[in-house]
Amino acid sequence: MNEETSKLELMRLCDVSRETMDRLEVYSKLLEKWNPAINLVSKTTLKNKWHRHFLDSAQLWQHLPSYAKTLVDIGSGAGFAGLVLAIIALEKKPLLKFVLIESDSRKCAFMRNVSRETGIDINILTNRIENVEGLQADIVTARALATLSQLLTYSKDILKDGGTCLFLKGDTYVNEVYEAKKSWGFMLKERQSVTHQNGRILQLTGIKHAG
Repeated sequence: MNEETSKLELMRLCDVSRETMDRLEVYSKLLEKWNPAINLVSKTTLKNKWHRHFLDSAQLWQHLPSYAKTLVDIGSGAGFAGLVLAIIALEKKPLLKFVLIESDSRKCAFMRNVSRETGIDINILTNRIENVEGLQADIVTARALATLSQLLTYSKDILKDGGTCLFLKGDTYVNEVYEAKKSWGFMLKERQSVTHQNGRILQLTGIKHAG
């Protein structure tokens, strides 16, 4: 899928306007500008950034529960997936609150710059995930961060009871689910990734630690 096709697929999948796409274009240009200095994403993926990063992140949008009021994205890095979702939300669900957690202060500076340039209001925490408590998130999202077991450990003090986790996973997802079930109880829905043949979106609810 080439870059223009990826943009069109993002527009179709999330049903967003040209104005939202313009904001994402601003984000894309800032990513190219900052990346040589900070290494926000692998430079080999920049030429496919709309497919590898923007569309990959945006596909979570259609799986967000309608009741959600607060979304927390953990290990946000360069803003994938949380910042992409926040830009979409400005048009589609403007009252949805976003908190992005990232320990690297330089990456947080980049995300704050993108939020200013695109006019979105988000809360960016420069902190380690395990040091953040009490956010009472309806949704926790993560992309390319850690194993499923570790993601659930990170989420336990952030996600409210009855909340939903949405995690983007690659080839190892089957083994990760198997390992996670040794320590955690949860209901799982698997959905095919639109950007990765062997990838899945894992939607977890009813999460309980088994220990």
